[in-house]
Amino acid sequence: MSMHDLDGPRLAPRSGEANALVVLLHGYGADGRDLIDLAEEFGGRLPHAAFVAPHAPEPCAQAPVGRQWFALDDLDLRSLALGVTAAAPALERFLAAEGARWGVPPHRVALLGFSQGAMMALGVMGRLAVPPAAVIGLSGLWAGPRPETPPAAPPPICLIHGTQDEVVPVEALFSSAMGLMGAGFPAEWHLCPGLGHGIDGRGLAITGDFLARTLAGNP
Repeated sequence: MSMHDLDGPRLAPRSGEANALVVLLHGYGADGRDLIDLAEEFGGRLPHAAFVAPHAPEPCAQAPVGRQWFALDDLDLRSLALGVTAAAPALERFLAAEGARWGVPPHRVALLGFSQGAMMALGVMGRLAVPPAAVIGLSGLWAGPRPETPPAAPPPICLIHGTQDEVVPVEALFSSAMGLMGAGFPAEWHLCPGLGHGIDGRGLAITGDFLARTLAGNP
């Protein structure tokens, strides 16, 4: 797979034609199959939404069968922001192509990312010509890049994190929320007590509520 042809599993709407699209961005060392089952979790509340979970563009350096959005050789924020910037064009092209595939306009596309996928969702939203309908970051962080000018209409953002995350410490949630607010992207945030680096029932419930609220109604 090259940087130019992202692809992954899809699930059509449960009812009728798609009037919304939820893009599920997996974490480091996984692939799209790791998150596509979330479509079953949320499909009942979003019967007219299509779901897609693209595989990241690169083979993972530390997981033989996994993928990565970018290498994690250096974990400082500047290096992470550079990684997001390098991977963003491929994801932007995929979003445009997938919207056209389902006939869904950009303002009806929601981005949901876990871990490194959350970095991508939060990092690409400021680059899009039309803000997405919603952005959800699970167990991740906002590394940037910071937009040159504050957004005129920032998308609804929801950050969810486990208090016992051993991979991305929970402090990343607070620093991300502060950084996003400073860049003109206010975000709501939620803690999942006792949760490590993963998604639990509380996180799923919050995510489902957020998606249902932001994607309510028709285009």
